[in-house]
Amino acid sequence: MAKYLSQNWLLDRRHFLRGLGVSLALPLLDCMQPLHARSKDLKPHRSVFIYLPNGVNTNDYEITEAGAHYKLSRILSPLEKHRTHITPISGLYHPNSFGIAHSATQTWLTGAKHGPTDRNSISVDQFIAQVTAPKTRYPSLELSNQGQTLAVSADGVSLPARKNPSVVFRSLFVEPKGGVENQRRGLRRKQSMLDLVLGDAKSLSKKLGREDRGRLEQYLVSVREVEVRTKRAEAWLDTPRPKIDSGTAAKLNRNIPLERLGEYLRTVYDIIVLAFQTDVTRVVTFNTGNEGTGPKVPEIGVNRDRHSLSHHNGNKEALEQLTRSDTFNIQQFAYFLERLSKIKEGDKTLLDTTVSLYGSGLSYGNSHGTTSLPLVLAGGKGLGFKHGAHVDFNQHVKSFSGYGKGLGVYHRPVNDKAHFSNLLLTIAQQMGVKAEKFADSNGRISEIVS
Repeated sequence: MAKYLSQNWLLDRRHFLRGLGVSLALPLLDCMQPLHARSKDLKPHRSVFIYLPNGVNTNDYEITEAGAHYKLSRILSPLEKHRTHITPISGLYHPNSFGIAHSATQTWLTGAKHGPTDRNSISVDQFIAQVTAPKTRYPSLELSNQGQTLAVSADGVSLPARKNPSVVFRSLFVEPKGGVENQRRGLRRKQSMLDLVLGDAKSLSKKLGREDRGRLEQYLVSVREVEVRTKRAEAWLDTPRPKIDSGTAAKLNRNIPLERLGEYLRTVYDIIVLAFQTDVTRVVTFNTGNEGTGPKVPEIGVNRDRHSLSHHNGNKEALEQLTRSDTFNIQQFAYFLERLSKIKEGDKTLLDTTVSLYGSGLSYGNSHGTTSLPLVLAGGKGLGFKHGAHVDFNQHVKSFSGYGKGLGVYHRPVNDKAHFSNLLLTIAQQMGVKAEKFADSNGRISEIVS
């Protein structure tokens, strides 16, 4: 199909967005590349980051043995089948977010300090997307079942996340009504409006004080992000979306209430698998619940939200329900890994070419513990990841004997050099990012790579 495309829409790499008296260079876009440069990548690398809000019941989550002969805990037991493709990791924390529970979601993938007056920094998914975006229709996919996003742009702006599976499916796989030319006209009208906004802002900024100029610039960062994505959308107009069979479409193109959480999660996971299989994107974030609420699981009799269960104050019934909620969510993640493992891609599977990070920005939610975060790395053997052991940075400290002896391990770092950003950097590097540092990283994690 590509041979029928005209190349008269190619943009010069030196094209700039102009506003507020500064010039902002566009990132490398598909519309800046000749068609032959967009040939099918024979070895695509994919990454997905999945968030569980409110931490876990640490009593039933923690693994006390390091190395290959560890025993999966009660909560993690659904992953036993995938043992050779997973690595539970303990002892990591974000120094900048130490003790700051309210921003756990916003900083999980950024490692930034993010208080009321702090500006966030780029999340690792967007760091990776800078490399993978030129190869796919969508640079990344942001999903959230209650609206709170994980993704943050290079300018520190949170990227909006979609929560309706039907809307997500249609945006990826259903051609918009009216045909290509109607879409093109709509995008160009949108571009004209963005140009007017940027032009007016440049004139307006000369009349504003310093603080107002700062506020206007923050707003225009979001406008520029929309402009970049609009240009990407226009560049891909002549490339049809993947054709999906009617049975799969009927299964995924539907609205599912959160009261049927398992069905909702499995549907979203199926959409992610399909997005990777058809190569419409290679980077996904999925937040499975807002920190302030977190979904109930009425289908297994858990009728309290995760936030209230996490603040259990030692109540045994609440702790048991939190464990059941934790285990249920891990079961759905195991389903996702199973789906990836069933899809062949040459001599590998999607599980081999997809690295998944599952976890939370809190460990012990009851008192907002933010150290020794619950994290599971999975898949990606084709990217150079190795699995089969529990990597425990707490037990790197010879004097450590904290499991089962209180909650100190979740409220202060046992190993203060064990930065979560080291893991994020390692994932980014294995995804092809040429960088030696990410956020506050102080090295890569050699234990998880071949």
